[in-house]
Amino acid sequence: MGYQKSGLKFENRDLVVGGRLCRVARMDADDYKFLPDPESVIAALRASKIKADVFTFLPKLPETEVKYPYPYEMDNMAVLPITTFDNWWMKQIGFKARNKAKQAEKKGLTIREVPFDENLSKGIWEIYNEVPVRQGRRFPHFGKTLEQVHKMSGTFIETSQYIGAFDGEKLVGFIKLTMDDTGTQAGMMHIISMIQHRDKAPTNALVAQAVRSCADRGIQYLVYSQFAYGKKQTSSLSDFKERNAFTRVDLPRYFVPLSSWGSMALNMKLHHKLTDRLPADFAEKLREMRSKWYQKRFDLKADSL
Repeated sequence: MGYQKSGLKFENRDLVVGGRLCRVARMDADDYKFLPDPESVIAALRASKIKADVFTFLPKLPETEVKYPYPYEMDNMAVLPITTFDNWWMKQIGFKARNKAKQAEKKGLTIREVPFDENLSKGIWEIYNEVPVRQGRRFPHFGKTLEQVHKMSGTFIETSQYIGAFDGEKLVGFIKLTMDDTGTQAGMMHIISMIQHRDKAPTNALVAQAVRSCADRGIQYLVYSQFAYGKKQTSSLSDFKERNAFTRVDLPRYFVPLSSWGSMALNMKLHHKLTDRLPADFAEKLREMRSKWYQKRFDLKADSL
């Protein structure tokens, strides 16, 4: 579902709208930044002329219980509670995960926080354009221009921290950490490494530095996107998250109808993508077919963490 800016702003953030049969509105980056007063936004939307049928929002951690009197569906996040880096290193992850995180340094990579500038943008652009397919599907940032990558990577720069994995001076992986406005929760807005350097385990080392960076800043929760996506409950990515001590946390995603059609659309599940409404077994077979077709078309090896 492609979202576009609506022209409205709340809390200095853009309201974006997407969908066809059911027009869904949400705050840009609503799983990284959270509304302190969602009900005031809902009231403003209902009084506006916005062309949207439903407004959706997530609460921030640790608010996992249902609080608002609106329709909701349970969503999930991959969450790592943080006290100190040493506690994560010695007590939350196992021996194998620690060895993986050490592998990057042993093979000559350096991991460090870096400023957002043109050099970093160029490195990110090179990573994005390494291969057209990742995790068995087309990579959406492949083929983007350097200018496009610089613009998209520089969002929320005031509350974001960038971490790079370097082979000499070459960027081979990075994390963009984006903090919520209270500074208690950080989300990995993007984490990616070059496939050609996968043997050096840069992604593992990047996660370790992300934990250290959060602990140094007193951030209590590090979020690695969702733990499970749609009906796909297990994957190599969820296994990777679990090995690094991220756990699944379920929390309500609210869907607030803004019109009579919005109420009907919610009842008919039209706020979901068609692919999300397919039977789980059938969707899994389609994913396998898609992955094999991409691998054959682009002569790629299976890409997994």
